[in-house]
Amino acid sequence: MELLKQKIKEVGIVVNDDVIKLDAILNHAVDPVLTTAMGKEFARLYREENVTKIMTIESSGIPIAFAAAQELNVPMVFARRKKTLNTDTETYCERVPSFTKGMVTDIMVSREFLSETDRVVLIDDFIANGDAARGLIRIIRRSGATLLGLGIAVEKSFQAGGRTIRESGIRVESLVKIASLSGGSIEFE
Repeated sequence: MELLKQKIKEVGIVVNDDVIKLDAILNHAVDPVLTTAMGKEFARLYREENVTKIMTIESSGIPIAFAAAQELNVPMVFARRKKTLNTDTETYCERVPSFTKGMVTDIMVSREFLSETDRVVLIDDFIANGDAARGLIRIIRRSGATLLGLGIAVEKSFQAGGRTIRESGIRVESLVKIASLSGGSIEFE
């Protein structure tokens, strides 16, 4: 997706050979035009799959997932990272490490919002090692829902996440693939 590549070139800050900071468009601020375009592209890629639900994980995936859900006219649900006083006690829960946060967190989805009749597309902002995606995949499988595939805004293809999920037979559609961040330079596939 050329618009996303252009924005990454404009605002991306290479922190080191493994990390790129995209706060200006994905992780702290939201670019509505770009986010809408990403949602439309994911909807185009999955439109023929009879999607009934878009799923993501809080928080940075929510705007893109919302845009895709709106374009497909289906509900969006997100996995929560924190329990609150009114968190449903009937949840699917998984422990997942976070590459960027450097810690393990619990993610949970209320059983009320995911059922065996759902046909789900996972949408997220980044995939690096794929741990969050694998946690969501386990939740979807435990619910009995059908996983149609993943939609990833930015795949760091020099890390194993996208590749290993594809190798397990799951469809992964990435709008942009970053092949390298070496030497402070962003190299796209």
